[in-house]
Amino acid sequence: LLYFSITVLVIALLTLLGPEEKSLGSNVRIVYLHGAWVIAAEVAFIAAALAGLLGLLLRRDTRSVHAWSAALGRTGIVFWLTYLPLSLIAMQANWNGLFLAEPRFRIAMIFAVTGVLLQVGLWLFNIAWLTSFANILYIIALRVVFATAQNVMHPPPSPIFNSGLWNIIAFFVALNILAWIAGYFLTRFFLTLKTSG
Repeated sequence: LLYFSITVLVIALLTLLGPEEKSLGSNVRIVYLHGAWVIAAEVAFIAAALAGLLGLLLRRDTRSVHAWSAALGRTGIVFWLTYLPLSLIAMQANWNGLFLAEPRFRIAMIFAVTGVLLQVGLWLFNIAWLTSFANILYIIALRVVFATAQNVMHPPPSPIFNSGLWNIIAFFVALNILAWIAGYFLTRFFLTLKTSG
């Protein structure tokens, strides 16, 4: 947790120094952070599903693989939960109000509640194969639902990567890498706890 906390502090400081943007000015920095945070959550969910799939397919002792799936799933939900307040701050800072009915935010809230209940249930049941299987289903459901969700405040495709502004793109990539490093440290912490066996 110490390394996780240090990385989060570095991310916060870096965000404060992020490049401004013509339309949103300095308020765009919270948008960068919110984007990197949700991507880190999805990367953790995908990694949890891949580890779970590997655990289900292998015939040898797979306890450690299932443990990684469990830890990554928990990391994903922590990032997902903490990305939601960042979304609210970004809305307030850039659009002077909260649009809680925004389709992607509403869906994100549903998956947050579902994800927390799922992870708590999996921790209580403590069945390795079930945890891995549930992590696979969760990210599939999340991606399918978001792929069909209406874009209101999230213009597709990525405005950052299509901006052509290399300083903003490089900054956003750096934020993502740091968020993934923070996710790795958090996952290692969850691995030290009692995981599904």
